[in-house]
Amino acid sequence: MTAQADNPMEQAKAAIKAYVLSRGAVAVGIIDADTVERIAPPGFGPKALLPQARSVIAIGVPGCTRGTWRSTAKVMTFIGNSVGPIYRAAFGLSFFLEQTYGQPSLFVPPHIDPEYGNRIPLQSLKLHAELAGIGARSLAGDILLHPEFGLLYYGSVLTEMDLPPDRPMDSNPCPSPACVKLYRAEGQTPCQKFCPVECLSGSLDEAGQIDEMVCDMYRCAEMCQRYETMGDLIHDGIVAPTELDREEILYGAEAQGFLYRVTSGIGATHAQCFECMRACPVVTGAPLADPIRMGEAKRKAAKAKA
Repeated sequence: MTAQADNPMEQAKAAIKAYVLSRGAVAVGIIDADTVERIAPPGFGPKALLPQARSVIAIGVPGCTRGTWRSTAKVMTFIGNSVGPIYRAAFGLSFFLEQTYGQPSLFVPPHIDPEYGNRIPLQSLKLHAELAGIGARSLAGDILLHPEFGLLYYGSVLTEMDLPPDRPMDSNPCPSPACVKLYRAEGQTPCQKFCPVECLSGSLDEAGQIDEMVCDMYRCAEMCQRYETMGDLIHDGIVAPTELDREEILYGAEAQGFLYRVTSGIGATHAQCFECMRACPVVTGAPLADPIRMGEAKRKAAKAKA
């Protein structure tokens, strides 16, 4: 008998991964909850949400279709992410774990912690995925990249099951050889060069590995605020004909609605132009980067049978 057949937790791990993949995910990894606790900021580890958590299951779903990548930045803002499939795979997994194994499990909401403003998440899904071996940090604002799938979107499930953990990736796909070549020639990688507001910077070491990554979020936020309504509100307030009109513009319903969205993170467009990813050789060149490439083998097999 194999080691997996002898170990119930190994069997459970295999069943969990099979379930997640059947729900539309393409990558899944498991990490010990105590490991995450040692690295996450105090109060933001798994046990802050599930006190008896033993394992964290990280899930990755595909990013964009090829058609989406060829569309405009405005389109990418609305459909470039893949939050829906995360709910389907991860939320479903929490029910699967409890129904199948009788162990308390929790789908981690992929949202901000309302107690700390609109830039602090309840849990770092990025940290979970990185430790579980389904993504590695890139020069593009620390976005995780996968060597096979390029850009993925991540979700997590916490469980009291003590599952065998996976390991982080042995190597980072970022930067690609093409990125190193451009950096040597121009001092910038593609993601840095094509960021519309130059919010990305950093350096590579002599071996062509990431030495420093910098993301100036305020530059991106400035563009996003102009893209929405803040600039217009300020302009209209300045040229308002009366004091009452100015107060209505700056403190009325429209301004209140905008400020509510900003502070709560609703409808935020920060870092959603996708230009860094559109220029990334890892994202565009990964062997399974989009549904066209994912379905290539199936289409070839169907054509051969015809």
